[in-house]
Amino acid sequence: MTHNTIDGLPPLREVIKTHDLRAKKSLGQNFLLDLNLTSKIARQAGDLSGCDVLEIGPGPGGLTRALLFEGARKVVAIEQDARCLPALAEVTAHHNGKLIVLQGDALAIDPTKYLTGPIRIIANLPYNVGTELLTRWLSPTQWPPFWQSLTLMFQKEVAQRIVAKPGSKAYGRLSILCQWRCTATLKMEIPPAAFTPPPKVTSAVVHLERREQPAFPADAKTLNQTVAKAFGQRRKMLRASLKGLHPQIEDCLIEAGIKPTQRAEEISLEQFCTLSRIIKGTA
Repeated sequence: MTHNTIDGLPPLREVIKTHDLRAKKSLGQNFLLDLNLTSKIARQAGDLSGCDVLEIGPGPGGLTRALLFEGARKVVAIEQDARCLPALAEVTAHHNGKLIVLQGDALAIDPTKYLTGPIRIIANLPYNVGTELLTRWLSPTQWPPFWQSLTLMFQKEVAQRIVAKPGSKAYGRLSILCQWRCTATLKMEIPPAAFTPPPKVTSAVVHLERREQPAFPADAKTLNQTVAKAFGQRRKMLRASLKGLHPQIEDCLIEAGIKPTQRAEEISLEQFCTLSRIIKGTA
């Protein structure tokens, strides 16, 4: 039986019907069923032909199929929901084993032993673990990390925080964490109607390309602490919110070219890095 889909497999609506795959709210699932759209998302990651791809939460396999169709060398997909495994097994069979599915919790599985570099992570992340996974990928003990790039779908509001610049309401800890170690670009928005079931919010795809070295020198731990304290009380002036980080915090701020009366959202990534070097005593 031939199918008029991009890859010759049944349309996703059919797959969902066959395997009775209703999206579960408890797993943060929203399925993307348009294979033209999932292919467009896959292409935001660049050329996949020489890469292994890690995907989290493939569900019935809409993005998975697009990744393979767009030429990924191999896809390793982590799926917690056992109901999706038969549908994904059909994709594995169709693509001669180029898809490896690991069942379990993405926060608990180490997929690196199944992957060969260069590695790109591409995923329509389940809403309930998205930010935590991103934070982990950006905070490994060794940098550069095992991956070259992250192409991820989030709620639009999270995507805006990732790419935000100083002076905007969205600018905060996530902006600094992402932009210190990557170049971050918002690639496309996806309306709720594209999903089954439609979420209440618009989604957006962000592409993060790792920097081999962070944008500015800083100790990761000190930078994290400084940024967390600064944005933890973002309405306060920095001399108040950063009190306790250093006995002469006002002097540190002035030395970093920051007015002690400024607030966190006015401070650039470079200034935060300078300040954290001064606090650590390595400026």
